[in-house]
Amino acid sequence: MFPEYRDLITQLKTTDAHFQRKFDLHNQLDDEIKQLEKEYADDDQVRELKKKKLKLKEDLYEILKTHSKRDASLQ
Repeated sequence: MFPEYRDLITQLKTTDAHFQRKFDLHNQLDDEIKQLEKEYADDDQVRELKKKKLKLKEDLYEILKTHSKRDASLQ
């Protein structure tokens, strides 16, 4: 996810608890979705989890962009 921000992600996972929680929740949802798709799962349930996961991904991207701009302005 977001290979262009790989270093920043590594940094934020250790320095930003809010980012870390969202990142972990995104990965947790990803695992849960994969597991549900392997089993017979309610399509509505999977769809809702995917919506939550997408929202988290959008939130993470916004955090990354904000930190990236902030870091660029400090250089």
